[in-house]
Amino acid sequence: MLSRLNLGPKPALKWGVRRLNTSSIPPTVSLKRSYLYVPSSSDRMLEKSLSTRSDTIIYDLEDSVPPSASDKNSSRERLSAFLRRGDLPPRDRVAVRVNDISTPFFMDDISKIVTSKAVGSLVLPKVHSAEDLHTVSRAIHDVNGTSSNTLGLVASIESARASWNLGAIAAWKSEFGKLGGTLTALLFAAEDYCADTGILRSPSRRELLYTRSSIVIAAKAFGLEAIDMVCVNYKDIEYLKDECKDGRQLGFTGKQAIHPTQVDIIQSTFVPTAAEIERAAKIVHKMERAHALNRGAAGLEGEMIDKPMILQAEKILQIARAANLEIPYIDAE
Repeated sequence: MLSRLNLGPKPALKWGVRRLNTSSIPPTVSLKRSYLYVPSSSDRMLEKSLSTRSDTIIYDLEDSVPPSASDKNSSRERLSAFLRRGDLPPRDRVAVRVNDISTPFFMDDISKIVTSKAVGSLVLPKVHSAEDLHTVSRAIHDVNGTSSNTLGLVASIESARASWNLGAIAAWKSEFGKLGGTLTALLFAAEDYCADTGILRSPSRRELLYTRSSIVIAAKAFGLEAIDMVCVNYKDIEYLKDECKDGRQLGFTGKQAIHPTQVDIIQSTFVPTAAEIERAAKIVHKMERAHALNRGAAGLEGEMIDKPMILQAEKILQIARAANLEIPYIDAE
């Protein structure tokens, strides 16, 4: 309970030195909750993207651009010119989805985009195997040469082959080190996956549970972000909320968006709730007291808490802090 002697305003939860071993958790968290696709075929959409609050903006050269060579080429040139502007979002928020390696547009995309200092990541569609990533990495290295420009790579899981090869894809490292790109995330392209496998979508998403869970586990095993599928029912706000909640419960760290109205809902869902934050703060406080008394576990509201729960609580509080959410002050009991 709150101390009766604490008559002043409640300070924020202190983040100073603790008796707890939190060395396995990074000191800061960079939130990557929403990934908004912006068609590079539209000047209006490109301009509008400058005002979006999305954590990541994906300027798209693939599916949202008509398949003709003239459309692909004009979109690439339009995006290349746009990326030279001085009022773009920070580099770590800017990504480009290039055409896949099987198309005649891939190398032209790489040649135009890789050298841009404005781009932090490439989204790679139709990654079926680790060898596909090697192909991309060699292309990046050939274009970059000895440049210090480094890129994050997001592998899009879109096929049965990709699902079968998930472990090798998630474990991939470039033979050129950072100059060949660094894999940072796995992304689930549900519609392409269903087209490849013959899976029939339903509102319950039950038929995609295995694949989505597999992507999360592979991503977490190798320290990658796990990006959930697009909610195609973008006008159904309640369904979007439900799908976001479902994705977060499965362990996804973020979700793709195809319309700006989806961004706020995604970003407000892929963070801890007020109840989760309060419980995490209580766990941290309780375990600090327990450790001060040389105890490895303690009771909280009828439940025994120990090291695994404190690690979860620390992660929740770090995300809450990064999202500027209120963290309650827990006073002595």
